[in-house]
Amino acid sequence: MQSDFTPDRTRRIDDYALIGDCESAALVDRNGSIEWLCWPRFDSEACFAALLGNDANGRWRLAPEAPCIRQTRRYREDTLILETRFETQDGVAVLVDFMPIRGEASDIIRIVIGERGHVRWNGALRLCFDYGRLTPRWVQEGEGKAVAVVGPNAARLMSDADLAFADGECTCEFTVHAGQSVCFVLTYFVSYDRRPADVDPRRALEETSEFWTSWVARCAYAGPHRDAVIRSLIVMKALIHRPTGGIVAAPTSSLPEVRRDSHNWDYRFCWLRDATFLLLSLIHAGFEDDADIWRSWLLRAAGGDARQLQPVYGLGGEARLPEWDADWLSGFNGARPVRFGNEAYRQRQSDIYGEVIDALFQAQCHGMEPITAAWQLQLKIIAHLERIWREPDHGIWESRERPRRYTHSQVMIWVAFDRVIRTAEKRGLPAPLDRWRRLRAAIHEEICGHGYNSGRRAFTRTFGSSDLDASLLLLPQLGFLPPDDPRVVGTVEAIGNGLAKDGFILRYEPGRSGSDAPFLACSFWYADALAMLGRTDEARAVFDRLLSIRNDLGLLSEEYDPASGSLTGNFPQALSHLSLVNSALNIFGSRGPAHRRSGLA
Repeated sequence: MQSDFTPDRTRRIDDYALIGDCESAALVDRNGSIEWLCWPRFDSEACFAALLGNDANGRWRLAPEAPCIRQTRRYREDTLILETRFETQDGVAVLVDFMPIRGEASDIIRIVIGERGHVRWNGALRLCFDYGRLTPRWVQEGEGKAVAVVGPNAARLMSDADLAFADGECTCEFTVHAGQSVCFVLTYFVSYDRRPADVDPRRALEETSEFWTSWVARCAYAGPHRDAVIRSLIVMKALIHRPTGGIVAAPTSSLPEVRRDSHNWDYRFCWLRDATFLLLSLIHAGFEDDADIWRSWLLRAAGGDARQLQPVYGLGGEARLPEWDADWLSGFNGARPVRFGNEAYRQRQSDIYGEVIDALFQAQCHGMEPITAAWQLQLKIIAHLERIWREPDHGIWESRERPRRYTHSQVMIWVAFDRVIRTAEKRGLPAPLDRWRRLRAAIHEEICGHGYNSGRRAFTRTFGSSDLDASLLLLPQLGFLPPDDPRVVGTVEAIGNGLAKDGFILRYEPGRSGSDAPFLACSFWYADALAMLGRTDEARAVFDRLLSIRNDLGLLSEEYDPASGSLTGNFPQALSHLSLVNSALNIFGSRGPAHRRSGLA
């Protein structure tokens, strides 16, 4: 049944903040409304879905009754604890929002703290499970305590304020004076299981702060823009599913790449294309333990048969991610359809073979202990690639058109052979090195012969075409050709001229299927490529420009619309943030980018 609802207002991605417990995450807008939350996991059904519909689809508003004279927000130090400060005619109060690192259950805690005078507050909580479709039954269980239940889902609300219930909504009114605080704790549990123990909100605040500050203290980066790097690392940590080690591309679904566009995808899954980027950013930033956990996830997801390898998996390595439309949701600012699941899991993306092998190679290059299962997997991948390396695929950008021979995919196949050869040589492992070397040379020759367009003086999107593709900015990082090779220089220049939009980089040329908005990871890759070409001042200028479009909390989405000056696409985006970290390390770190991924170190 199609929804008759329309959004309550025009929304901007920039207006949202992230809170999370490393297993799920919520988005909070500037006005103190939580409008997105999937419980109990990132990829579970949303119980707050107003982000993709309207208030009736679930949200939790908590805000002053009177108009605000001034309103600001920030994260508390190096944490994921959000503080929104409201100033009214009568006083000042701060709303503290956070999710404690999960113990027995998942909680959202909201604490209103009076700073000056007095502030009258209104609260309205509407839970709506199954992506904003199912309203639970509220049962009041004493003063300031109630439970909501629908099917297997249940949530307990505890509050210092008096609660009222009507039409499936829980409301409250209270006044906070200077020096006072009012707490709310919303806890998820399975309706037919025993209820979790009560949570002390003030103690949870201290423990959550300690978790984040202790983790950040391990950061090894001490260069320029450290605050931006730290914030991006915190986002990445928040998106790594703690029980399994898989990182979700974003905690959201169906936030459009272009306003009111139909290219709306579910990003609450784990993409293999991010494997090496993530591993290197964690290692170089000083988080080797997290990198090792990610490697373990990668090996579990890949299994033992290279023919079964797929581009994207669920948090635990689940293989089936069927895609469907929620026709009762009106979409973010009307952008439809609203999709859940992702059919990309069915695609052939040949770049993933190189990504997996390169990630395992980089792990060893940077001191992580070799794993026998990792080498066995690499041997199976190479055996598979020997048979299929000339076959077309859907490419890194997951084209839903017919398969083609994407140049980037072919380069990543070359990377796969290059890295296993280097691994076997370095470790003295038995391997058919002569055959592998012949294949590596043949693949290289074919890419240079068919993936390079002499007219454009650049490597191109697909074999035999003249179209540009920003993924080819990675050529020098991958070690495919030296940075000073004229074909690399020409490719970087062609992309800088042909794919630039107001100083940012598109994935491919406008008019192709998909987004015409600049892709932020590609813009960071451009900065990296400029640095490798020795154009350091230009690289830093690009990096600074990218930092300038983060929202006021330092968060980035997938893409950016220069015309409206707003972030677009799913938010916050892991690939954008890990690309920021890698670019900072590449441009400002003690070692140059030529050695970060090519294996030349």
